[in-house]
Amino acid sequence: MDLSQSNCHDLITLARWMAGDFSNYQQAAASPRDFAHIHVFFRPLPFDFFNGIGLYSEQVYDYDLWTPYRQGVHRLVDQGDRIYIENYSLKNAMYFAGAGRNLDILKTISKEAISRRYNCSMVFRREGDRYIGGVEGSSCFIEKNGCQTYLDSYVEVTETTWLSLDKGMDINTHQQVWGSTTGPLRFEKKESFANEVPNIL
Repeated sequence: MDLSQSNCHDLITLARWMAGDFSNYQQAAASPRDFAHIHVFFRPLPFDFFNGIGLYSEQVYDYDLWTPYRQGVHRLVDQGDRIYIENYSLKNAMYFAGAGRNLDILKTISKEAISRRYNCSMVFRREGDRYIGGVEGSSCFIEKNGCQTYLDSYVEVTETTWLSLDKGMDINTHQQVWGSTTGPLRFEKKESFANEVPNIL
């Protein structure tokens, strides 16, 4: 296997590990005051959406699965020593609520329905039995409660787990404004959608 094939294999592996229904039920049950029960869905998009590997994501509270509080579309790009994941927002996101669980809804997402979130891409590298990722730079700006912040994001992905910690930092003071103050969210994969990832090897 040459280097380009190896890199492509890493991209496919990351996509397959990400593809699934993740739940932090155990974390929420052990510490309900600190953590709500959340699902994170990553559902593979058809190959022809990006002419490559793409994922739709949504994050929802377990008690309200039809009202995601975060949705996105992601394009995985092989950049040699790293996997670069472009992030896109959905212009009318609630039209696509439930697409993480329902393929009929997923199929209604078009390229016209998304817009690129520049400076908000994620960069992942393989480290042993996991991929470690984080947002690129410090220019992914998010306004919360009238305060301009930049995203500080850390993610670990294994074949069966997803760990993430998102924090919003004040652009002037660099102090945390929003996000968890009790540690990262720890998810376990409840269902895999790896077989839906297009095989481009």
